[in-house]
Amino acid sequence: MLVLSRKKDEKIIIGDQITVMVIEIRGDKVRLGIDAPRDVTVHREEVYDAIRREHDEQKNLPMENRNE
Repeated sequence: MLVLSRKKDEKIIIGDQITVMVIEIRGDKVRLGIDAPRDVTVHREEVYDAIRREHDEQKNLPMENRNE
């Protein structure tokens, strides 16, 4: 894992198309702005985990019970 330090309004560039900017630092929370192409999905970890769980549950259902 690459660990970087950034201050408010500083950016991190990922590849040629993704920029992460520190918008605000308040106490123990950091607000980030992420600029990425529309075809790149960006989720908080807990949302991503919930989507994966739901997808895995759908895969385990019989075909007639799927909502796809």
